Amino acid sequence: MNIIDILMGPTFGKVLDRLLPDPAAKASAQIELLKLQQEGALKELDAEVSLAQQQSDVNKIEAGSTDKFTSRWRPFIGWVCGTGLAVQFIVSPFVTWGSRLAGHPVDFPALDMGTLLTLLLGMLGLGGMRTVEKMKGVA
Repeated sequence: MNIIDILMGPTFGKVLDRLLPDPAAKASAQIELLKLQQEGALKELDAEVSLAQQQSDVNKIEAGSTDKFTSRWRPFIGWVCGTGLAVQFIVSPFVTWGSRLAGHPVDFPALDMGTLLTLLLGMLGLGGMRTVEKMKGVA
C-alpha cells in the first residue's frame, strides 16, 4: 500500500486502477497528486506562519504604545492578581483577626480563587517563558 492509498483511503487506489490501467501512468498520477497535496500543506503552513507574524507585529506595536490602556494591560493584570492574593491571604486574615480582638467580628468576603489563580499562573507561565527567551538571546 502506498502513501496515496493511506492518505486517500482504500477505494482511491481502486478508482485510480480503473481510470489508469497503465502502471507508469498510475505512478505519474500518484506523484502529481502527492505534489499537489504537499503544496496545499505548505500553503496552509505558510498562512499560519504569516498569521503568527502579523500577531507578533501587533504585539510589538501594542508594547511600544504610549497609551496607558494599550501598553500596560499586562502589568495591570499582574497587579490585579498580586493585589487579589495579598487581600485574600494577608489583609483578610489580619482584618478578621483584628476585628474579633476588638469585639466587632467582621467576615471578610472571599475571592474566587479558582479564577484568580488560573489567571495568575497563566501570567507567571508567560513571564517565565519570556525570561527563558531573554536568557537565550531570542528577540
